[in-house]
Amino acid sequence: MMMGSIDEPLTLYSLNNMVRCAVSKGLPSRYWVTGELSEVRETGAGHCYIELVQRDDATQELVAKARGIVWSRVYSLLRPYFLEQTGQPFAAGLKVLLQVSVGFHELYGYTLDVCDIEPAYTIGDMARQRMMVIKRLTDEGVIGLNKELPFPLLPQRIAVISSATAAGYGDFCDQLAGNRYGFVFYTRLFEAPMQGNRVEEGVIAALNRIAESIDCWDVVVIIRGGGATSELSCFDTYDLANNCAQFPLPIITGIGHQRDESVLDIVAHTRAKTPTAAAELLIHAMLEQDDMIASMMQGVVDGVRLQMDNEWLRLQGALSRLPMATALYLQGEKARLQSSLQGVLSSARLLVGEHMRRLDVCKAALDAASPERVLAMGYSITRVNGKVVRSLDDVAVGDRVSTSVAGGEFTSIVEDKQN
Repeated sequence: MMMGSIDEPLTLYSLNNMVRCAVSKGLPSRYWVTGELSEVRETGAGHCYIELVQRDDATQELVAKARGIVWSRVYSLLRPYFLEQTGQPFAAGLKVLLQVSVGFHELYGYTLDVCDIEPAYTIGDMARQRMMVIKRLTDEGVIGLNKELPFPLLPQRIAVISSATAAGYGDFCDQLAGNRYGFVFYTRLFEAPMQGNRVEEGVIAALNRIAESIDCWDVVVIIRGGGATSELSCFDTYDLANNCAQFPLPIITGIGHQRDESVLDIVAHTRAKTPTAAAELLIHAMLEQDDMIASMMQGVVDGVRLQMDNEWLRLQGALSRLPMATALYLQGEKARLQSSLQGVLSSARLLVGEHMRRLDVCKAALDAASPERVLAMGYSITRVNGKVVRSLDDVAVGDRVSTSVAGGEFTSIVEDKQN
């Protein structure tokens, strides 16, 4: 039966009132409904307004949407209960199982009054999403890439991703600065939010800033420290894990959860339970190298000492053999000298004999050509004024000349010259 006519139309209020009555009669019970929280807004009065949506599994397009409210008397109990059970705050992005009653208000329209919540459904969905992220990273072959990077021998230059006000960041820096071995570390903070919906975006942006000066750093440390376990899911996202897994420097995580392991912990090169533990890991790495260097130095010292001992023994042996070796050497040199001397004397004798024979020949030649021998053969030598007369031109008539013959000399006057 149609109520109202064009002559007597219904007011909007009347129509909405009829809808409210119909909804109240047609849906009188409470119903368990699943959906995704797309909006969660708390009011100063303690109420919580939500928007619940459903997406198509294939296209992810919205197929249903409804507004809801959790009244303050219910929300004051539901919020801490949900946080305690799931480790997550009641926030947008979660899939939930709610017990609702369907209502319709003449002024506010269709709404769901939330009466209860089943945390186990949300926990299961979170675990499912986490496993899907891990499976996707595994299928793409990137989940273990960061672990395959060689850890630096001396991890002194450290790029830290954290919040500047995080207690864990201060603990980390204090632990490094106060290490009892005196190791020097160089740290720089690349600030990023460590809780809330902006963690993924902030950490990826920090990684990009580090990549711009990649040669300046040895390792990246992502630390959080403190905080509630409820905030761990922000480190389970695919994009954050994918960026960390493929980052070209080893990543150390110390986000302060000893029992729970985030996806970020899984893809990181090394996981430390706390920021302090992350600092100790770096100190221990330096200590290992220091011990190795000390061991190598000691090995060098021991090797040099052993070599010196061996050389000392060789020297002592050489010194003990030196007198005999010297005597043998001198004896050999003396014999060689004697042999050389004999050779020199023999050569000298031969040379002297040869020269004596040559002198004898020369003497015989000289004797044969001497003036005395020539004179003895009947020849004579005439001189005028002490000069030998070689031709008629050398004398004149009347000159006194002396003539040498064998056995003596006589003087005569030139009376005549004939050609």
